[in-house]
Amino acid sequence: MSAQHGWGRDVFALAFAVQNLLWGLGTPFAGAIADRFGTAKVLIAGAVLYSLGLVLMTYSTTPITLNITGGVLIGFGLSACSFNIVLTAFGKLVPKEWQGIAFGAGTAAGSFGQFLFAPFGVALIQNYGWEYALLVFSALVLLVIPFSLALMTASNKQTVTSANATPEQAQTLREALAEAFGHKSYVLLVTGFFTCGFQLAFVTAHLPSYLLDRGLSAQVGGWTLAIIGLCNIIGSFTAGWLGNRVPKRYILSAIYLTRAISVAVFVSIPPSIEATMIFAVITGLTWLSTVPPTSSLVAIMFGTKWFAMLYGFVFFSHQVGSFLGVYLGGLAFEQFGSYQLVWWLSVALGVISALINLPIVEKPVARLGATAA
Repeated sequence: MSAQHGWGRDVFALAFAVQNLLWGLGTPFAGAIADRFGTAKVLIAGAVLYSLGLVLMTYSTTPITLNITGGVLIGFGLSACSFNIVLTAFGKLVPKEWQGIAFGAGTAAGSFGQFLFAPFGVALIQNYGWEYALLVFSALVLLVIPFSLALMTASNKQTVTSANATPEQAQTLREALAEAFGHKSYVLLVTGFFTCGFQLAFVTAHLPSYLLDRGLSAQVGGWTLAIIGLCNIIGSFTAGWLGNRVPKRYILSAIYLTRAISVAVFVSIPPSIEATMIFAVITGLTWLSTVPPTSSLVAIMFGTKWFAMLYGFVFFSHQVGSFLGVYLGGLAFEQFGSYQLVWWLSVALGVISALINLPIVEKPVARLGATAA
């Protein structure tokens, strides 16, 4: 798109950044609606918005229209039909002892999509053009609609006014927000997840271009993203499994520190296919493996009634990081002709988040603890 319309990398980066920011901004609201009225309706609405945004991107010939279609429509569509809503359904439909594995499985399924569709998208663009690729993906997104019927959950309306409601069921939305943002461990979790978004979105948006700049081919970039998606299947399952055996704060801290070290080494050595593939494997193993322990911590601390909304605020922090990672990457390249500044900022944020997650306390709030007792 940039080549055909004569745009700099900052134009597409801004649209992608807007998409990530609105994905995060819409997630708490989509989550609150899903908690209140059930997940299936939200998933269907999100799929329609996402598909519409992809179709209209083919008509986006100016930066403004690209920001509206690829940024606003797809961003809000993602907030309603991506893994945050799916994990909400898992949290409400599976027993507590299986939640970690279920969160890992849901995250891994999204990663398999990345593994499958990254090279598929490259092939479509090279053989048929980017417009055709967008139309194919817009049709594929609509598969969310029939699949969402398997994730129908009960409405909170049925429990809020019930005379037999438990303290968790009777809690109002306002009470849930006040409790969460007054909880130190939740605030630390929200703050640390910012780094995850910054790192992932920067790599997704700019790694292929970075590799091209370093003399590697577009195919290497496509396969690098595919390998990241494939390895994240292993990483997500492993993180979900470990969450029942190892303190989740230690898992998160180890993930952020590993990312920081791998980025520092990758940008410090000469470019090669072998080094890129090793980086892809390490990045993939730590890619979305943050999601199972993060989502599990929210469920442990506050229960599942307002899980989608509370996890939505955690995810909003993630997407603020995504916005900055994507936009600063494009801005840095246009200003300095290099991504080095943002790579090293990613390293620093990884170290900070590794430290931020260590003080998190992994137990239910007093309200739930008293109920359990």
